[in-house]
Amino acid sequence: MIATSGHTIKAFDDDLDALRALISQMGGHAEHAIGEAMRCLVQRDGEGAQAVVDADKRLDALEAETEARAVQIIALRAPMAGDLRDVVAALKIAGVVERIGDYAKNIAKRVPLLEDAGKIEPISLLPEMARITVGMVHDVVDAFVSRDPEEALRVCERDKAVDDFYDSIFRSLLTYMMENPHNIGQSTHLLFVAKNLERVGDHATNIAEMVYYAATGRSMGERARGADPLAG
Repeated sequence: MIATSGHTIKAFDDDLDALRALISQMGGHAEHAIGEAMRCLVQRDGEGAQAVVDADKRLDALEAETEARAVQIIALRAPMAGDLRDVVAALKIAGVVERIGDYAKNIAKRVPLLEDAGKIEPISLLPEMARITVGMVHDVVDAFVSRDPEEALRVCERDKAVDDFYDSIFRSLLTYMMENPHNIGQSTHLLFVAKNLERVGDHATNIAEMVYYAATGRSMGERARGADPLAG
């Protein structure tokens, strides 16, 4: 941190807190968008899905505000060491969270295309897959705000479950399409939804790696190659 007066340090801390609050707000919007897009998908709520698409503009605006504040902090405060890592991480995380919001918007856009579809058995797996990804986004944003590298590690560990869900859904939908060619169209849309959820998990993991580095100054890979933290 800058070696200067206590008043200036307090102002700098306030700037960092405001930056973390913006990231937290972005994370909340992304979580809600995913959950709402999935609710609309399950309930075939076309009107609600359009509301998810329209609300994405708010996340775009928050990303722009976060980037502007981060650049301002770097220009005016000249942060060093851990503070600089936090600001740079916030700058990168804002872009990743915005992309997570785009995945939610993409899912919502599929809802009108499935409104007239009949019962599709593999769709029953998607809400649980979405629940895991929403939890990852929530926890990784909290890990950034609290500078908690251990929570970041735990988020990464949950990505395997998301990948397993994707594989299971892919196989189920492939079988569904092979059994009846009339199912190909709607199954393709659901595969697209599953892939978007899988990408949300990947992005949450990417954020976790940024959080870990910002908090420790080490990459997660360096930690993984070290001694077992549970040993001894």
